[in-house]
Amino acid sequence: MLAPADAAYPAGLRNIYDPPPVLYLRGRLVPEDVLAVAVVGTRRPTPYGLAAAERIAGDLARAGLTVVSGLARGIDGAAHRAALRAGGRTVAVLGCGVDVAYPPEHRRLIDDMVRHGAVLSEFPPGTPPRRQHFPRRNRLISGLSLGVVVVEGAEDSGALITADFALDQGREVFAVPGPIFAPQSRGPHWLIAQGARLVADAADILEELGMRQSVPGGAPAGARCGALSGEEAAVLARLSWEPTPVDRIVEEVGRPIAEVTPVLLALELRGLVQQVAGQRYVLRMED
Repeated sequence: MLAPADAAYPAGLRNIYDPPPVLYLRGRLVPEDVLAVAVVGTRRPTPYGLAAAERIAGDLARAGLTVVSGLARGIDGAAHRAALRAGGRTVAVLGCGVDVAYPPEHRRLIDDMVRHGAVLSEFPPGTPPRRQHFPRRNRLISGLSLGVVVVEGAEDSGALITADFALDQGREVFAVPGPIFAPQSRGPHWLIAQGARLVADAADILEELGMRQSVPGGAPAGARCGALSGEEAAVLARLSWEPTPVDRIVEEVGRPIAEVTPVLLALELRGLVQQVAGQRYVLRMED
């Protein structure tokens, strides 16, 4: 169980509207999870949609990003599985308690995610899945992510709710185009018409986020977070994509400014954070 005051509480959720006062967790969150992209879509995908979700999620995981989704049937489940097959991390946000296997056929997938990622919920253990929970949980899927990729969905798809939350939270919105005769293409095509970035692969997403496929030396993008000290992880967890004043960082970490400043400098040198005007710091997206 995580509260906003805990160092492991996701940095991306600290500044969203209505952040959950408590998060229930199975598995573990790591500093690398600040570099995450959500892949979401319909529960009734076409073979084309499944293939697109699997390729994009797998390639994002191989590039070192954490794949976030909602563990639903269809596109969500395909994205989680592809990230795991690629040897990457994946995080699911549930519309029920973390001890409830929903849908039931994803029980084994949940077990794999607990070992190689995390399963999160703002709903207490034992809470059954309810229709009204799923739109609410979508704000957490987008909040945990740098951007949201929509792979198939009708015009009333829940994936478009996630895209709306992403826009409200200042995240990027990406859409995968599909066959014009397929009802599942209508949601992504509508998003593209509204200004979402049309993407065909993970490289398009990394480019839009200001990332390269690999960092200098050939390491995956997420490897920049490897081997963080306890102090570095604590400071990094307090930052987000919105500028945070240094005095607020000092207050939240609970350490003197003379100790926090060298840690911020070390994170800057590793390309993880960037100082902006007014002694404020943000997570850095570019290598």
